[in-house]
Amino acid sequence: MTGSPGATMAVDWERRIDFDRLRGERLERARRALRASELGAVLLFDQNNIRYVTSTHIGEWARDKSARCALLPRTGDPVLWDFGSAARHHQLHAPWLPETSWRAGVSSMRGAMPEQTGVPDLLAGHIHEVLREHGLEREPLGIDLTDMETLASLHRRNIPTANAQPVMLDARKIKTGEEIALLDHAAGIVDAVYERIYEMLRPGVHEHQIVAEAQKLLFELGSEQVEAINAVSGERCNPHPHVFSDRLLRPGDQAFFDIIHSFMGYRTCYYRTFCVGGVTQPQLDAYKRCREWLDHAIDLVRPGVTTDQIAAVWPTAEELGFPSEEACFGLQFGHGLGVGLYESPMISRLHSFDDPVEIEEGMVFALETYCPATDGRSAARIEEEVVVRAEGPEIITRFPAEELLVAGRQYVRGADFADRQPSAIGATG
Repeated sequence: MTGSPGATMAVDWERRIDFDRLRGERLERARRALRASELGAVLLFDQNNIRYVTSTHIGEWARDKSARCALLPRTGDPVLWDFGSAARHHQLHAPWLPETSWRAGVSSMRGAMPEQTGVPDLLAGHIHEVLREHGLEREPLGIDLTDMETLASLHRRNIPTANAQPVMLDARKIKTGEEIALLDHAAGIVDAVYERIYEMLRPGVHEHQIVAEAQKLLFELGSEQVEAINAVSGERCNPHPHVFSDRLLRPGDQAFFDIIHSFMGYRTCYYRTFCVGGVTQPQLDAYKRCREWLDHAIDLVRPGVTTDQIAAVWPTAEELGFPSEEACFGLQFGHGLGVGLYESPMISRLHSFDDPVEIEEGMVFALETYCPATDGRSAARIEEEVVVRAEGPEIITRFPAEELLVAGRQYVRGADFADRQPSAIGATG
């Protein structure tokens, strides 16, 4: 248990999130998963995996550049080759691993530094040296993601390579108490953002204005990365385009939003749907069905249930007007949440019947449903984040979504004054 959930400042008078414990537990889970595999070591370029193992991060700048990598051997401490002076910063301020774990290194930067520069072979030489020190140079080296220049340089060193991502996903699938507390806080930030979005939803506001205000508030409340904000309204709701635009909100629009951000490395995926200024029966019906499909899935969340049982309560592709489950993938969907947006378990009608996964206590995942309205333009989209507890599901996304909310309606009808006496209308004599 953490004291004062939602507080972020360390204090001397109660136990809050213990980051030392978080670092140690994550590294041990990664080591345990590696020891259970046939790999000698894992080489990590995925920034989420690097953070999980080393508890370092150098901001959103690093996310898509493959500019840093970490090697976790079967025995011994991980080694991180970081971007320039970041390694020196870790040596000074990251004492949870020895200084020798933090090293400057240069990758191929997704191929921008090709073989003729010598850079890929220089990094491969560093990796080979650490593997040799641990007697692992002939063992399979798991890699989570990389570019072809880096892969070729490792093969020139005769290092056998394999897939590291199953090892890391296995390590990350069960969340510790500290991880759940961080995921809960990340969702709490989005609770507040939806309050602001509800206040903004009026005719004359653009989708991108809502996105801008949401991003501003996210960062003000402590978010370190905003991965995406979907803002979808009116005719754009059906089919779901998965991107915001500069569309102007109009009276009667249905609008839904998805907020994906990171707090201390832990992510949200959190949809809510509203109507602007009024509501129609098709919009109400779509929301009701969407909520029912979601609630039926949440009701099944228990340790021992398998993901195919959850997928079975969702409508088929044909019922949604699509030719195949592949064509409507992601509209009825479940996915693990943690340092990555997509972790175990993944749940869909496309794959869960053929490859069911048992739900375990301590998993955290998002469940999201979508229902198009019969008017051909509107649609509802709702998502909840769920912690798997022995006694049942715990929902950590708390902005109200049991019923469809209408925003931006503050009009007073003239008819409401018709039966009043003249003095009550404000006449002066």
